[in-house]
Amino acid sequence: MSNDTARNPPGRVRDAIFEVLSLSPHALAVKEIEVRVRQVLGPTAASSVRSYLRLNTPSHFRRAKRGCYAVQRQLSLELPSLLPAAPNGSGPFRFGKAELYQADCFAWLRQRADNSIHAVVTDPPYGLHEYSAEQQEKLRAGKGGVWRIPPSFDGHLRSPLPRFTTLTESQRRELREFFLLWGRLLLPKLVPGANVIVASNPLLSFIVAAALADAGLERRGEVIRLVMTMRGGDRPKAAHEEFSEVSVMPRSMWEPWLAFRKPIEGRVQDNLRKWKTGGFRRPSPEKPFGDVIVSNPTRPSERELAPHPSLKPQAFLRQLVRAVLPLGEGVVVDTFAGAGSTLAAAESAGYASIGIEKDQSYYELACRAIPSLAKLRVAPIKVDKANSREAS
Repeated sequence: MSNDTARNPPGRVRDAIFEVLSLSPHALAVKEIEVRVRQVLGPTAASSVRSYLRLNTPSHFRRAKRGCYAVQRQLSLELPSLLPAAPNGSGPFRFGKAELYQADCFAWLRQRADNSIHAVVTDPPYGLHEYSAEQQEKLRAGKGGVWRIPPSFDGHLRSPLPRFTTLTESQRRELREFFLLWGRLLLPKLVPGANVIVASNPLLSFIVAAALADAGLERRGEVIRLVMTMRGGDRPKAAHEEFSEVSVMPRSMWEPWLAFRKPIEGRVQDNLRKWKTGGFRRPSPEKPFGDVIVSNPTRPSERELAPHPSLKPQAFLRQLVRAVLPLGEGVVVDTFAGAGSTLAAAESAGYASIGIEKDQSYYELACRAIPSLAKLRVAPIKVDKANSREAS
């Protein structure tokens, strides 16, 4: 086995080429790709780069012209120039200590200073496909598409749910590549010890977790949002009576929020003194922060303020956001801000926060929703009612 192969096992060179080309607005010559891949991986043989380009064209890459390559599948990995901060170009929306930018988060991260983010709490598109322009248009028109519009339950309208079981193998690969690039862009912007908490789904969380670990983030477990959802538990389609005692999938009663951090410098106490990060803030001196948070579904009153299909309740988010800054100091970032609920939770905790949202409709929704969500009075969760209704 060559030294280059030992350092960069199969797939690493391909992933680095994918990252390099995805971060470039135009096709690159092979020599330029080789230089940039070495910046990502360290010493790498030119023959390895050329071999992976050849083997993964046209599946991953395409020849734009002789000796120049580009990414074959841009989709949501496309990284345009930073969009205007607001529709009128006047700057970010601000409320209290919160700032919200209308931008592509990849482009925003590229321009962010290194060692400037103290925590990330974000609820990204679980499978990417459900937030494509085509699927969002269908959702807003009430036509569903990949989004399943469940029938009403006990007189209550139920929220739309994306069908993650419909993702193709290609879409799963794109999911991994998306979060690998996101993680690699994010890593240098984090201060050492910064917590990165990423909402996911039981069917796809293993893909996201593997990508973030490969990006260099340190896995610290999962925070479980304990809540009854309307996913799973159904009998076989078109055979309900024949197989009345069968559930095709387990009824989902939890939601994983992946917990990662940037590796610390030295000991935890050293990192806390220098960077104010490296652990979780305790709810009280007597009680440690735990990895299970009992949660109710998002209340109708919150949905009226912020009608986003993936809105999470303030009662849950405020506990999570408060915990990610162990000394209560620093900046919390949400790179997939949606309706701005994470920023609202940070504002409630007294934290500075920054959100980035690419979709103009959701950006405008968040501008309206953040002040109202931040001012909401949130009642303590009652455990005996936590699993009684549908989740967001």
